[in-house]
Amino acid sequence: MSAALGLSKATAGFIASANFLGYLTGALLAATPFVAGSRRRWLIIALAVSAATTAAMGLTSSPAAFLVLRFVGGVASAFGLVFASALILDRLAAAGRSELSAVHFAGVGTGITISAALVSTLMELGLDWRALWLATGGLSLVALVLVPALVPDLREPTAATAAARGRPRGLPSLVAAYGLFGFGYVITATFLVAIVRASVDVRRLEPVVWIVVGLTAVPSVALWTWTGRRIGNARAFALACLLEALGVTASVVWVATPGILLAAALLGGTFMGLTALGLIQARQLGSGDPQRTLAIMTAAFGLGQIVGPAFAGVVYDASGSFVASSLVAAGALLIGAVLTMRGAARDNTP
Repeated sequence: MSAALGLSKATAGFIASANFLGYLTGALLAATPFVAGSRRRWLIIALAVSAATTAAMGLTSSPAAFLVLRFVGGVASAFGLVFASALILDRLAAAGRSELSAVHFAGVGTGITISAALVSTLMELGLDWRALWLATGGLSLVALVLVPALVPDLREPTAATAAARGRPRGLPSLVAAYGLFGFGYVITATFLVAIVRASVDVRRLEPVVWIVVGLTAVPSVALWTWTGRRIGNARAFALACLLEALGVTASVVWVATPGILLAAALLGGTFMGLTALGLIQARQLGSGDPQRTLAIMTAAFGLGQIVGPAFAGVVYDASGSFVASSLVAAGALLIGAVLTMRGAARDNTP
């Protein structure tokens, strides 16, 4: 789409940031009484709006319309994550099956894999960018039909009451680290294909990059939640941040087939694991209604996502490269790892 419409990297970055601004807005709204009521109903509405706004991207060529559609889609995405996570994690906890949270979070990797395969196939058939948006939005609407059956309408668990120990000291550090994670991953996630397309040596990898991301994301949540149970969620989160920083760095300093595949694999293999670990840990640390805690985490993540693409786009237009912005992103991930470990250490201090 960017190539066909001649969009600058800064414009593409602002469109991505509009999506993430919507994500932040949706996360903040999800923490307020304005969206009270059935979590299941809000989840289904959010998924329907997300699918519709995705398809609508193929019906216009106006950057202003793109900004609006991506903003609304971002609000819907945040609602989807917050309400799905709060609802499903609560139901799993009530059933004594919290280990199945990995199945819930693996859905993102599955979706990435399916959409990447769909887009690659349609591109091979010579269809244009409009058809890609319409097809992915249409497939999402079809998949939406399954949601009511997969998430039955049961009486929802009540919010857990706060423990007498009060708010753990490590929660603010975790929220800050989660925001840095949002900034640290999103530049590579947004512009990895542009990096690949710009290099003659690796341009042939463009159709498979997101398939690699999706395939590595599917098992990653199970791997990282298992690691969290063995060494603690905070240590697992910090380790995943370090590996993701390595992948972000590889995407710009090792622009060759091994480096790009490593970057894609480490992106897919960590970003949903970090999402799961962060939200699970926050639910354990938070007091009161877990929906509010998850919404605060999602808002911090959304703020990081807003800054990342716009920052990278502006730096690219000034320097002609994603190297500087990606190295800053890798540094943010390293700081996030340190904050998480320090927060965990404070919580363990008598």
